[in-house]
Amino acid sequence: MNVSASNIANSLGIGSGIDMTGLASQLAEAQFAGRNARLTQKSETLERQISLAGSIRSSLSQFASALGDRLRTGDLAPTPSITNSAVAKVSAPVGSQGKGIYSLEVTQLAKTQTMTTPTYASSTASVGAGTMTIRFGATTNAGFTEDTARTPLELTFAPGATLAEVAGAINSQNAGLSAYVAQTDAGAQLVIKGAEGEKNGFVIDVAEDAAEPGLSSLAWRPGSDPARLVQASADAKYTLDGVARTSASNTIASAAPGLSLELTATNVGAPATVTFSNSKAALTSVMQDITGALNEIVGSLREAVDPKSGDLARDTGARGLSRTLSGLGTIEIMPNAPAGSPRTLAELGLSIGRDGSFTLDTKRLTEVIERDAAGVSAMFTTGINGVFSTIDRIARANTTSTDPGSLGGSIARYQSQAKTVDRDLEKLTEQMETLRSTMVARFAKVDSKVAASQSTLSFLQSQIDVWNAQKD
Repeated sequence: MNVSASNIANSLGIGSGIDMTGLASQLAEAQFAGRNARLTQKSETLERQISLAGSIRSSLSQFASALGDRLRTGDLAPTPSITNSAVAKVSAPVGSQGKGIYSLEVTQLAKTQTMTTPTYASSTASVGAGTMTIRFGATTNAGFTEDTARTPLELTFAPGATLAEVAGAINSQNAGLSAYVAQTDAGAQLVIKGAEGEKNGFVIDVAEDAAEPGLSSLAWRPGSDPARLVQASADAKYTLDGVARTSASNTIASAAPGLSLELTATNVGAPATVTFSNSKAALTSVMQDITGALNEIVGSLREAVDPKSGDLARDTGARGLSRTLSGLGTIEIMPNAPAGSPRTLAELGLSIGRDGSFTLDTKRLTEVIERDAAGVSAMFTTGINGVFSTIDRIARANTTSTDPGSLGGSIARYQSQAKTVDRDLEKLTEQMETLRSTMVARFAKVDSKVAASQSTLSFLQSQIDVWNAQKD
């Protein structure tokens, strides 16, 4: 007769009165207890090592990323200023760095063509019907040179179209034109303006509907009605360091390295001077932030590699990073710097104590900035040399998993070991279950024999009781 394992387990102990199932489980667990404890402890240690090494690596990467963002979008680059702020607004494009001195003379501002229409009774007055074609190019009262690369704007007006509707139709095209109805003492006039720049002038041609005339009154060509041309289109004209230049707009995004201009007035014969200066406060602030960030990382490393309590006490990646950071102050991060300019962070006042922590001598930093502001600023760029590139290289080196001497290599090694331990624990569980099942089967046989013996004993005892009763 076949008996299932569950039936065996359920029946164990019936004969002997002993919990044979529990006994089997306890014996199986005891058999593998030592190995199970060692593997479990190893697994927990590896998880702590992975987590700790990953946390330090992440902190280093975040530090490098945040530093890069600040250098690209922050306030560390030299900022321009101008001696005559009425002539132009000056600024530094994001990600660029200016230096030197520039002379700026503005002889002409960029202008928009502005023209009007004849006077109407009101904005709701009918203007007739037909097609209006607006062509773009260089326009004056003397002539028009069409920009053939630009598509003319065509507008069709149905009978009953009003002056206000013409303005709305022009604005809806987003063609670089704006229009509105001006209420003057003489009546309502349509005002049309183009974009800045000589080639953004325009003329108006009209093919009116003979059944509803009137639209041709809005047509305009040079010489047809000089009074309607309020302002002709023009390019800005200026000289920078004596070099004559033109611009279709008064806003010049990159007039020179690190210099953007917004021209606001002319200064013929009286050039303004543009200079660059560094923010001492910003440079000091970023060095203080760098010092603080390094100390946080170093503090975590110090605890991690502690010979007595650190989970990374013998980790090659953590120890390698500690050595790298301990020498950070003396690394020549500006190898191509001119003679006399700072080349190391130590020259900016960064020092390292015996415990590996960083301190910043702000007095020394201020002295260096005052002596060579351009040289200090050059260290805080996103180029191939400087503070950021040095920190970024350290961070990147510790992300790679192929270098056994990096944190990335350590994490990869721990993860591989953790997988092996997990597999060993799974095998151990299987072996323990096999042993338990084997002992359950063995105990079942023993329990069966005990039950049979007890049955026989019970029978004999009953017979003895019967015999004794017969004697009486």
